[in-house]
Amino acid sequence: MSVDQVVPAAVTSRPKPHRRIVVLLIAALFCYPAGTYGYALAYPGDASFTVRSVDWLRDLGLGGVVNSVENWWYTRHPPSTAPPAPRDLPATGGSAGAGAGPRPPDLPVSRFSPPGEGVWTPGARSGTQVAEYTTFVQPDPAHAGVVAGVAWLNQSLVRTRLFSGTKDPGGPGPEAIPGALRGTLVAAFNSGFKLKDCQCGYYLDGTTVAPLRDGKASVVIDDTGRVSVAQWGRDASMGPHIAAVRQNLDLVLDHGAPVPGLDQNPAGHWGSASNQFQYTWRSGLGTDREGNLIFVGGGGLTLHTLAAAMVQAGIQQGMELDIHSPMVTFDSYRPDLTGSAPRKLLPAMPGRVNRYLTADQRDFFATTLRFPPPVTS
Repeated sequence: MSVDQVVPAAVTSRPKPHRRIVVLLIAALFCYPAGTYGYALAYPGDASFTVRSVDWLRDLGLGGVVNSVENWWYTRHPPSTAPPAPRDLPATGGSAGAGAGPRPPDLPVSRFSPPGEGVWTPGARSGTQVAEYTTFVQPDPAHAGVVAGVAWLNQSLVRTRLFSGTKDPGGPGPEAIPGALRGTLVAAFNSGFKLKDCQCGYYLDGTTVAPLRDGKASVVIDDTGRVSVAQWGRDASMGPHIAAVRQNLDLVLDHGAPVPGLDQNPAGHWGSASNQFQYTWRSGLGTDREGNLIFVGGGGLTLHTLAAAMVQAGIQQGMELDIHSPMVTFDSYRPDLTGSAPRKLLPAMPGRVNRYLTADQRDFFATTLRFPPPVTS
C-alpha cells in the first residue's frame, strides 16, 4: 500500500520581536538627529550655518565635545606677532575736538603703538554734544597683531535697551530693533553666552525668563535706560526701577582691576575649563568712573588680554559678553547725518552690519539718542 506524500506548506519567516525592536531603535537613532538638525537649521531668526550646527550639537548633549574641540583649535592658533595691516584698523581722528560736552580721556598706548591707537573718533551727536566716540587699543604685548575696538557711550545722551532673541532666551519683546527706534539708533551690539551655558539669569520688562543668581556679573538697565555693570546681590538687587537684567559669568574687572583667577578660571567662573586660554573673538562691557558705557571687542583675545583691553579703555566695573567669531558684533549709526551708512567697530569684525535690524536668534543690546537731533546732511 502506497503512502501519499504530504508536502508541508511553506512557512514565512518573520522577524523575531526583539529584532524588530532593534531595527526600530536604529531607525530612531538616525531619524531623531536628522529631524532635530533640520529643525535647528530652519529655526526662525538670524544665525549662521556654523552657529546653528554648533548649537544643535550642544542641544544634543555634546557640549563637552564642542568645548574640547574649541579649546584644541583656538589654543593652537595664536594671533600674529606682526603689526596689524592697515586694512584691519579703523579710521580714527576726524573732528574729535568739535562739539560740546564730555569727551573720553586719552588712552594709554601700547609699546607697538600702531597708527591711530587711542585716538578717539566722534560718532553720533545729540545737538552739539557727541554721544559716541570710538577707537582701538593693542592689549597683547606678545602678539602685535591683536587689536581691540573700543566704543564709549555718554549715558546722559543715550539710553540702552535689551532685546530677546527668537531662540535665546525666546522672549519677551521684539527680536529686532523696531522701526520706531531706528531714527535715533546709535549702536547695536551682542549680549552674552547662551543662558544654559553660563547658568545665568535674565529679566526683562517684568518677566523673569531665567532666575537671577547672586554673584553673577550683570548688565543692569534701569527704567531710564541707564546701564550699570554689577555683581548681583552685592552691587545691585531687584527693585521697582529695574527694567532689565542680563547676567553672564562673573565680573572680569572690579574697581578698575582684573579679578584674581582669570588665568586659572576656578570652578568655571568664566566658562568651560581652559576657555580662558582660547585666542578668539571676545567682547566685554563696563562703565568708567563717570558712569559712561564702554564696549570692548576684538579677535585673537584670551580672557587675560580682554581684561587688559578693558583696563586700557578705562573700565572700572566690567564683564565678558559673548565670544567666538560669529557672535561678536558692534555696529555704529549716525542718526544725525542723512544717508550715513552704519559701520563696524573694527573692519575685521565678523558678521554683517545691520544684523539686528532683522530678527536674531540671540539677545542683544541697542542704544538710542535720548533727544532726537535735527537731521543734517
